[in-house]
Amino acid sequence: MKELRLPLKTQWFEMTKAGIKTEDYREINEYWIRRLTNCTTDLTQAKNELLKGGKHAVEVYPSLMEAPDHWFPKKFAENIMTLGYPKSGDKERILRLEHKGIRIRTGNPEWGAEPNKLYFVIKHGNILK
Repeated sequence: MKELRLPLKTQWFEMTKAGIKTEDYREINEYWIRRLTNCTTDLTQAKNELLKGGKHAVEVYPSLMEAPDHWFPKKFAENIMTLGYPKSGDKERILRLEHKGIRIRTGNPEWGAEPNKLYFVIKHGNILK
């Protein structure tokens, strides 16, 4: 399985490293649909399907496994969170975490999400060595 590499700004990286921020948010757009799912349909159509639930989408698709049959989440072995774009040997700016799945729902505004906006929510587990 692949690793999911996501660059972060300093504030979010430090909160994730400290174990405070346990999830990351990505826009529901064609780029992230392509990157996070195995969508086999038109990306614009997939985006519209995901967003059709509005702020109640957590009831419509509480997990990607319950989304329409023609697309499903990619499987990732771990989340690699980076502070910006570090060199591969810069261990202080690279954080490896368990990948605990992807959901579609609103996020926590204290962790950078806009209120009442739907996101791909990437869940983090324990820090890996």
